[in-house]
Formats: sequence, structure tokens, C-alpha cells
Amino acid sequence: MSDIEKLEQLMAIHTESLFRIAYYYTKDLQIAEDIVQDVFIKFYHQKHYEERGEMKAYLARMTINKCKDYLKSWAYRKIKLQQKFLKQKSNFEDSLILQDEHALLDEAILRLPIKSREAIVYYYLEEMTIKEIAELLTIPEGTVKSRLKKGKELLKVDLQHIEWEVLYHG
Repeated sequence: MSDIEKLEQLMAIHTESLFRIAYYYTKDLQIAEDIVQDVFIKFYHQKHYEERGEMKAYLARMTINKCKDYLKSWAYRKIKLQQKFLKQKSNFEDSLILQDEHALLDEAILRLPIKSREAIVYYYLEEMTIKEIAELLTIPEGTVKSRLKKGKELLKVDLQHIEWEVLYHG
């Protein structure tokens, strides 16, 4: 049996388990595939291997060492750093979108007639109950409910043209 045939046989037997080991270390399918490929290439080019133990254990040890080398490498740290910055950038962009949407909502509330605006502000922004609003404004609870309903309807019409980004990122 030639060296290439022996290597192909080893690959057929051990690739799946070595890939699993590499993936558990790196958490990246592409990197795990690359590591397993590198392990087989390195094994093929080794001239001094003497089979003293189980081949599976030897290849597994090579894979683990290669994974540890990768996790210590600059390439890995650079990828992790890039992912961290991308996440921070995404969080920043999301907060800007929220600020923008809150500003649009604030402007729309300010355009409401005073009676509807009062009910909306006290109920949604100050988180008061209908009963508390009625007592504060010295009006019946039914009137507070009517003003809330009217205010929500006006806001819905005023803001219908806006695509609320917050609804897509949730």
C-alpha cells in the first residue's frame, strides 16, 4: 500500500472525529476544516512517525495542539477583536435608531391637541392610571379613556408613514 493510499485510509477513518475536536475548540466550521486538513498534511510529511500507540490518539493530539496554536495566534485574536467592534458598532447604531424614533414620537405627541396630549403623556410617559389622571385633571375616567383613544388614533395617522426600525430589531 502506498503512502497516499495509507493517508486516504486514515482520512476516511479519522476525519469526522478530528473535525469534531477542532470544531469544539474553535467554534468555527471553516477553521476546524482547515485545522484537520493541516493535521493530515503535517502527518503525511512527517518522516519520523513510528506507530507506538493508537493512531487515533496521535492524530487527536496533533489536532488539539493545532487548535491551541490557532487560539493563541494573532489571526484568532484579530477576528475576536473585529467581532467585538462590530457588535459595539451595531449596538451604537441601534441606540441611534431608537433615539431617532423617540424624537419622532416626541414631535408627534407635541403636535396633538392639548387634551389628548395630556392623557397620552400622563398615561404612557408618566405611567399613571386612568383613575389617577382623572383625579389630577378633575374629569371623569370615561373622559380620560376617550382622550387616550383619540390621542392614539391621531398618533397612528401622524406616524403611519414611518417604518419603525425598532420593530425589526427585537
